Amino acid sequence: MHSRERLDFGKGFYVTVIREQAEKYAERFLRKGKEAYINVYEICGDLSCFSKKEFTAYDEEWLDYVMYCRQGMIPDLYDWVAGGIADDKVFNTIDLYFTNMISKEEALRRLIYEKPNYQICISNQKLLSECLLFKEAIKLPIEYVGK
Repeated sequence: MHSRERLDFGKGFYVTVIREQAEKYAERFLRKGKEAYINVYEICGDLSCFSKKEFTAYDEEWLDYVMYCRQGMIPDLYDWVAGGIADDKVFNTIDLYFTNMISKEEALRRLIYEKPNYQICISNQKLLSECLLFKEAIKLPIEYVGK
C-alpha cells in the first residue's frame, strides 16, 4: 500500500540479500540528515503456493518487464519477482532506451557487461504477512556516509 508506483518490478515491498546494496540505499537518508536503518528479515514458511519470477541477467526479458513496470503496465503474474536492479549506470541505459534514443539491441549490448545487483519485490500481502519475519533494525551512524 505504501510502495511507490513505477519501480523496476512494480509496486511492492523491496528487499535485497546484498547488505552493501541496502547500506548504499540507506546512505541517501543520512545525506539528508535523517536517520537510516538496515532492516533484517528472514523468509520462512512454505513458499510453494506463491508464484515467483527470477531474472538472472540483464536480458531482453528483464528489460521488457522493467519497461512495462516503469510505465505502470505491471504484469500481475507473480507474487514476488527477483533479479537485477536498475542502478545509476543501468538506469542511464534503460532511460535512453525508454526515450527511444537507442534501440533495444543497443540497450541489450550495453547491459550485457553489467553485473546485476539483486532485489526482490514482494507484491503479495499474504506472503509478506505469513512468510517475512522481521529480525532486527540496525541503525547506521551519521559517520557511515561514504564508507
